[in-house]
Parts: sequence; C-alpha cells; structure tokens
Amino acid sequence: MGVTLGGKAVNEVAARTYIEEVYQTVLQRNSNQYEFQQAVKEIVESLVPVFAKNPHYMKAGILERLVEPERLVSFRVPWVDDQGNVRVNRGFRVQFNSAIGPYKGGLRFHPSVNESIIKFLGFEQIFKNSLTGLPIGGGKGGSDFDPKGKSDGEVMRFTQSFMTELCKYIGQDTDVPAGDIGVGAREIGYMFGQYKRIRGGFEAGVLTGKGVVYGGSLARPEATGYGTVYFVHEMLQAKGLSFEGSTVVVSGSGNVAIYAMQKAQQFGAKVVACSDSGGYIYDPNGINVETVRQLKEVERKRISEYTLLHPGSFYHEGCDKIWTIPCDIALPCATQNEIDITSAKTLIANGVKAIGEGANMPTTLDAIDSFLQAGVLFGPAKAANAGGVAVSALEMSQNSMRQSWTFEEVDEKLHQIMKNIYQASIQAAAEYDHADNLVVGANIAGFKKVADAMIAQGII
Repeated sequence: MGVTLGGKAVNEVAARTYIEEVYQTVLQRNSNQYEFQQAVKEIVESLVPVFAKNPHYMKAGILERLVEPERLVSFRVPWVDDQGNVRVNRGFRVQFNSAIGPYKGGLRFHPSVNESIIKFLGFEQIFKNSLTGLPIGGGKGGSDFDPKGKSDGEVMRFTQSFMTELCKYIGQDTDVPAGDIGVGAREIGYMFGQYKRIRGGFEAGVLTGKGVVYGGSLARPEATGYGTVYFVHEMLQAKGLSFEGSTVVVSGSGNVAIYAMQKAQQFGAKVVACSDSGGYIYDPNGINVETVRQLKEVERKRISEYTLLHPGSFYHEGCDKIWTIPCDIALPCATQNEIDITSAKTLIANGVKAIGEGANMPTTLDAIDSFLQAGVLFGPAKAANAGGVAVSALEMSQNSMRQSWTFEEVDEKLHQIMKNIYQASIQAAAEYDHADNLVVGANIAGFKKVADAMIAQGII
C-alpha cells in the first residue's frame, strides 16, 4: 500500500516515475556531460525507496534542485611560461549545494578537466560531505592545466593567475577549496599567498591542505588514504575478515594511494602493486611505500623508476592491466572509471573479497553491479574516500579556533568519522530494505540530511 499525496497513491512505481523524469531533464540539459550524467544516475537510482516512503521530498522539488548547481563559474586563466610565451587555460568552480554549510571541495589540475568532470565531482561532494557529519556543503573546481613537466616558476605563475579570478567567489564562510589531483602542498601554498596578497589579510580558513607552518592540519596529507583503509577495515571486520595477511592491489601512486598503502601495511596487509598514468609496478615482496613517496611526491618521477631501486620488481606499460593481478582487496585510488566491467570480472574470477574506492567514481556502474551480484564487499567513494574532506573540515575548525591539534588527535577523530560513516551507511541500507548494500546506504544517508536542511530553509 502506498502513502498519499494530493489524494493519489504514491508508491515505488510513482517514485521511479518521478526520478526518471528528473533524470531525463538532466540528460537534456547536460548533453555530452557523461561523467555528470553517470554520477547523477548512480545516486538517484538508490533513492527510489526514500521518495516512496517520504513523498514530501518530491513535493518540495528536492531532486530537481539538487541536480542543478547553485552556481557554476568558468573563467580564463592566462599565464606566461619560462620561454616567455603566453598560455591560456580554463578555470572552473562549481558551488553545488550549501544547505548544511559553506561549499567545500578540492581543486583539480589535469588536462581532462572540463565542465562535466567538475560537475560530477561537485555533485558527489554534496553527499560525501554530508556523510562526514560535519557542517560543509558541496563544491569542486579546477583547471585543464597540467602541472606535470612544469617548472616551479610556471606553476606559481599559473596558480597566481588562477587565484586572481577564483578569489572573487571563495571565502572561509562561503566556499573553501582544497587540493585534488595535480594540486598538492606546492599549489595550495602559491594560491594561498596570492589570495593573501589580494585580500590584504591572513584568512587561514579560505583554503585547506595548507602547510602546517601556516595553518594546515597534521594528518591532512594522509587523510584520504588512511580514511579509505579505515572504512574498508570496518567493512571487513563486520564480515569476520581482515587486512591481516591479505594481498592488496592499489591503483595510483599519488597522495591517496601512498597513504592507503601505508595504512594497509600497518594493518598487516601485503601491498603488491601500484601505478601511474604510464603503467604499473608489481613487487611480489611487497611495495616499498617510502620509495614510491620519494619518487612521486619529492622527485616527481615516473613509477617505472621503482624497479631500478628494487630488483625483483616488475614494471608493465598500461595502468589498466593492474587489475589482472590476483588480490584479496582492491583499492582504486587513481581516477574515475578505472575499473570497468572487464576488470571487475577479472577481479571476481581471481577471488577478490573487497573493493574500497579511494578515488572519485573509479568504478563504472555495470562493474559495481557485477561486484554486488558476486557478493564482493564494496565501499563506494562518497563514503570510503570522505576522509580527506573530513580532515579538511577539521583544519577549518582549527583555523577558526586558532589552535593546532596533534597528529594523533586528528587521526583519532578521522578514524571515528570513518566508523560513523560506515554505521550510518549500513543502517540506512537496512532501513530501506537493501541490507549490506553500502552504495545504496551511503547515498540515502547523505541525501536525507541535505534534503531535510533544504526543506527547513525554504525554496531558495
């Protein structure tokens, strides 16, 4: 039996019809934005039971409002390279939803960045930030600028130009960007310096991921990778499984991958492979994380050089083949859609027990379905990789209080937040008859908090 709205029965069929109508509007308004369409589809399909049980969300037009950004800014970024040539890139910032706090989300510098990528990331960020339990809304930004191969001077000139325009739209109580792919401590430092120069004051809370000496938080570099492993640990523990003695494959070799590998090893796992955009390394003796960190974060070299330092390890061209390596636990920490249906079937055939998404949307929809149907434990990105933004919000708190917490204090808070996210997701899944489905559970738990806040604030 359905509930009533305007004298008409509203049940699951009506909820599906409503969601499909909204999704079709998304397709029409955002043609060719395939990443954004995928992100919306994955979330809204999980919300059918929520709308069937809570028809007032439909009456309030929550979904129609959620899929439209509150603001989307695109701008020109001119800069001068070391040869004196003028270069021009595109900059973006999407301010998607501020129902529960100021917009919060990273900046990505990568040639693939376009409006679709930024919107998919910003849309995911709404729900991810909600799951943390902290007062932060959803936003995202970046540029198609590629920092690889650029000198420090070129990166500085680009980031200063980027911030000269971006500063008009951000603020510690309005929109607080952080780092993402291609934006690390160097880039954040240059942007913060330029913001300070323009604004004429030291507003520490306007950016997170800052250096510790000028307002950053300890444990922020480790947060996303550590958080992913903490979430997967909860997921495994609930089923009587563990990292201890498990074989782990991690894609990527950037910030998230490095610290996911480190924490997995601390939990007793053997990490045997990681990758970059050129290919992957396989070390049957276990990856030396410190070597990877030195190569990628300090020397900014290719992962292939790992084999020169560790005899017995192997390098293979083509990063997509990393998922052919048999493992108990797979942690995709590189980029979107890196695990497709073919890779998923290979992982399943090789006996994978759990997937933890350290990157944003690294698994295609059909691959997710394949994992769930095979009974593989699956930790979706909006839950599993929320550790980074959680500690960014903790950095904002420290900036507001003019305090600095120890590494151990921040790490303990992060660990508890990831436990809370797991519990909220598993409980929401059970409440809406999707027991153990963390994809559905995370989507519902993140959605309801934002939806209730939007209703409380009226039609804005």
